[in-house]
Amino acid sequence: MMKLDSRATKKTQKQEGAHYTPAGLAEFVARHLAAVCDAPHPRVLDPAVGDGELLLAFGKAFERDCTLNGFDLDEVAVENAATRLLAELPEHTGKVLRQDFLDFALEHRDDSLFSTPASYDVVIANPPYVRTQVMGAARSQLLAQQFDLGGRVDLSFAFIQGIADVLREGGVAGIIVSNRFMTTKAGSQVRERILSRFEILHIWDFGDTKLFEAAVLPAVLLVRKRHQVDQPNPRFTSIYSTAEPPVHHATTVYEALSNGSGAVAVSGTTFLVQHGILNHGDAPNGTWRIATESGDTWLDTVLQHTFCTFGEIGKIRVGVKTTADKVFVRKDWTALPEEMRPELLRPLITHHAARRFKSLPADRQILYTHEDRAGKKAVIDLATYPRSRCYLESHRATLEARTYVIESGRQWYEIWVPQHPALWPVPKLVFPDITESPTFWMSLDGEVINGDCYWLAAEDRTDNDLLWLALAVGNSRFIESFYDHAFNNKLYAGRRRFMTQYVEKFPLPSPDLAVSREIVSLTRRIHELTPGAEADALAATIDRLVESAFGLAEKALG
Repeated sequence: MMKLDSRATKKTQKQEGAHYTPAGLAEFVARHLAAVCDAPHPRVLDPAVGDGELLLAFGKAFERDCTLNGFDLDEVAVENAATRLLAELPEHTGKVLRQDFLDFALEHRDDSLFSTPASYDVVIANPPYVRTQVMGAARSQLLAQQFDLGGRVDLSFAFIQGIADVLREGGVAGIIVSNRFMTTKAGSQVRERILSRFEILHIWDFGDTKLFEAAVLPAVLLVRKRHQVDQPNPRFTSIYSTAEPPVHHATTVYEALSNGSGAVAVSGTTFLVQHGILNHGDAPNGTWRIATESGDTWLDTVLQHTFCTFGEIGKIRVGVKTTADKVFVRKDWTALPEEMRPELLRPLITHHAARRFKSLPADRQILYTHEDRAGKKAVIDLATYPRSRCYLESHRATLEARTYVIESGRQWYEIWVPQHPALWPVPKLVFPDITESPTFWMSLDGEVINGDCYWLAAEDRTDNDLLWLALAVGNSRFIESFYDHAFNNKLYAGRRRFMTQYVEKFPLPSPDLAVSREIVSLTRRIHELTPGAEADALAATIDRLVESAFGLAEKALG
């Protein structure tokens, strides 16, 4: 594989989403793709050929004549790939061209007036992984229009559409993608397109195996261009690091996948391998997860004991976003003379204060420029707060540089996303976006919540028991298992993303159960005692009680 050394090359590589395929992964994809190819002399395409690793791997795995073709926009990559193919597989024909695959694919679209018939039997691909904010709005909008995509377009989404356009009916593809699309809202449309245009043969989620240098968690899709309405349940295999003791040993991640389900030790790291089928719920754009017999039985038990979800308690919101934190948020307000200190300071909770059950004290304050006025959010009148006005005026140039604030009809000194001032004084369940283990806490002191955290206030202000019950469930080992069974979206080092789309689906047992009432009582006590050994001991008790509330006390986790 080509070695990329210079800083400039690495920067360009990141911007273009070019993460060249490791030889082991290329061999894995090629081997499985060759096994399902039914063309005697297939025409093969790699639409983003890079250093040619995937084409080389397929040519070696197929062991018969095939035509190997590749596209890439990088002239050096094209030359290197062509040289490698000629040197290592001189008997195979084909060309590597400097060409934009997406332009080529548009000529093969079914809805194109002058469309060219699809002609490739095999596509093997590691499409560029470039998100909207990196591509830029203009390119993103053009791709969305050309390939009929909506929302946050990723370049790889357009490649997947293009692969379907150039592949003949019954042709097969092996596609390496980021696994993010399987579980995010942004990926919902491409999930639906894949199901409508391909028959999925097998999915491998390689999780946190660190196959790439970049922080991308890869998945491999083995698909066939649809030629039937119904398809059998697609196979789904996942591999993620685990703390479980290993029951198998393997020399590589790929070898680990050939064993049965269970914990496998690979070069000092233990991974949990699971084999099951794809489950996407009742909707064609539903979240993709691995379904196993034990896992589905576990989830069925949870569902039978679920009273409501976190999202049914109240709306989950992200915290405030000032878009000028250096002006609005400070730790050193007290360094200002009292006569210059703004009147509108409020304690601000950020992810730095995150702690289970009860956060660390707020170590910074925010100059909060909104108030509740007759039940509605309103910007404050600066004339009423002379010290705040003086401070903000001293930073007026910085704040007015946020032209989007003024152009949207807002005051120059407003916080861009202030959320709801009336809700800051009420009890709130708060949690950060990314953590190794669930970290939920209760805010009772009227803190403003920063944009690096999410929060939930109960719609029913008269009874907070459900909120305290949610605090217990959110911090339990049960919710880790539920997350992994229902969403299966871990990041590196076992970290998980606690976004709205996941947390709103977290289950709660009935608050009327005796065990639930005990959980609420203990959770309030933990909040009082945190931090301390007694609080930690009670948290372990709550773990057992939560499992009991969901009918799992006697069930092994699948």
